Formats: sequence, C-alpha cells, structure tokens
Amino acid sequence: MYAAIDVDLKVVLHARLSEHRGRDPAETFLDELKEKHRVGDAEFLVDGMGYLTALARTDLIGHLDYSERNIVEKLFQMYTMRIERFHETWNGSQASAERWLTAYTAYYNHHRDHQALENQAPLNALELEDSI
Repeated sequence: MYAAIDVDLKVVLHARLSEHRGRDPAETFLDELKEKHRVGDAEFLVDGMGYLTALARTDLIGHLDYSERNIVEKLFQMYTMRIERFHETWNGSQASAERWLTAYTAYYNHHRDHQALENQAPLNALELEDSI
C-alpha cells in the first residue's frame, strides 16, 4: 500500500493498493497524487533510495528523514492495521480491497474524530478554520 498523509492536518491525501513495491508502482502512485493535489511544493519523507528516485522522476522533492518517522509511522500503522483486518476477515479480491480502501479513506478524512484536532474529523477541522 502507498499512502500520502499530511501529518499536520491528519488528512489522507491519496491511498493506493499495489501488489508490488518499488520504483515503478511508487511513480504511478505519485503521478496519481499529482493529478489530485497540488503537491509541487510539498516535502516527501521516504524510507528508501528507490522512492527518492521515483520522486525525482516525477519532478517532486524528497529526502530520507527519520526525525518525523514516529508521526508518519503512527498514522500509517493505524491505516494498514485496518486494511489487514479487512483482508483477513473477507479475503476478497484486489478490486474489493481497493473499494474498501477508498471507503475507509473517506471515513478517515470526513468522519473519524482525532484527539489532536479537538475531536473533529480532519476535513471538518479545516472547514471550521476556513483553511480550505
């Protein structure tokens, strides 16, 4: 799974399942992310050189940085835990898992309350601040 998470806003910008890891699936994910969001000025924190190559090939900037790793890993771990539970329970097709991932992303962004955001969902918190 690939996921782009805004660690400050707690918003999942894009998530995608992939049967493989590496530069090519990472490039596909990043291209999709660029189509959905303005991320040209974003800073990407990655955990391997292959991902730096994918960022460079998609004209994005990134670097290896382990100082923010706890924030990213906490969000990513919660996200993947939900997906693994789904897969173990309903061992369905890739298409079924992708539909569930899309639905969970919508729930996470629009309905799941976050303690760090005064018990509001990420996009609701943004709307209240007139940040969108």
